[in-house]
Amino acid sequence: MSVLLTGGLGYIGSHTAVEMLEAGEEVVIIDNLSNSDKKVTNAIKEITGKDFKTYIGDVRDEKLLRKIFKKEGIDAVIHFAGLKAVGESVKKPVEYYDNNIGSTVALLKVMKEYGVKNFVFSSSATVYGKAKKMPIYEDFEIGGVTNPYGRTKYFIEEILKDLYVSDNSYNIALLRYFNPIGAHDSGLIGEDPNGIPNNLMPYITRVATGKLECLSIFGNDYKTKDGTGVRDYIHVVDLAKGHVKAVKKLRGNCGLKVYNLGTGIGYSVLDIVNAFNDVCGGKVKYKFAPRRAGDIDECYANADLAYKELGWKAERDLKDMCRTSYNFEQKHSK
Repeated sequence: MSVLLTGGLGYIGSHTAVEMLEAGEEVVIIDNLSNSDKKVTNAIKEITGKDFKTYIGDVRDEKLLRKIFKKEGIDAVIHFAGLKAVGESVKKPVEYYDNNIGSTVALLKVMKEYGVKNFVFSSSATVYGKAKKMPIYEDFEIGGVTNPYGRTKYFIEEILKDLYVSDNSYNIALLRYFNPIGAHDSGLIGEDPNGIPNNLMPYITRVATGKLECLSIFGNDYKTKDGTGVRDYIHVVDLAKGHVKAVKKLRGNCGLKVYNLGTGIGYSVLDIVNAFNDVCGGKVKYKFAPRRAGDIDECYANADLAYKELGWKAERDLKDMCRTSYNFEQKHSK
């Protein structure tokens, strides 16, 4: 049986594909290349020495989905595909609702047709909105989200909960990511957004390699130790390994589960910049800019439940996140 990775050529999807293949899973990928590159397919194969099927297309294309489910023997799905930039979602809310929610509904319809009931959803800590205290536990109230991107994640979680209420033979894992950064040790895959990056680390690495002139830090008046936003940054390889553990859990008929995937440590934007400079010997030029709509002061996890029930915990530190990010950018710049 095979695991379908939607958006499997993207940043988190590609690293998860590597970890799934190295764990002995059969992998099938669908990706529309809206924020990824087909050459990632070859990189995954080079890292793992294993082959897999890739379909280029949109998850909202039910005809294509039926072709995949009919042909590939899918027994579990990890749903990564979706637009993911907070700031852009504020400017383009309809596109975000159409893409993120529409793709999920299409996928669930076709899964039902083919009797596939194991589903991992790529959710986000944004569903917690502005939590009243830190760290964040899975039983905290959700839904007070501050941007359309976060609302799509929240709405999809609610759709999946409703689905489970209607048929509790489904096995669903809602994985609430905190902030993935870093890259594979090989330097062959990493965070490589099209155009100007929306996320912090690829922007830093592009400033460090001279592709961009200066990092804009959005806001220096947050209620944090240095005025810049605080987040829980997790190495993408650790995050990917969490998906391997989640799929194993689903196949044991687990019902509906929610897990935070984070380190439990909050770092400010300036902490990240300073750590990058220390590790990589760079001098990243930065300036302060106005806050972005939808951003919050701080957000970091308690991930004890994932350790207790999945046997998973983040193992890589901030130095490794910076080092592997820079390694990827340097190799990719050549």
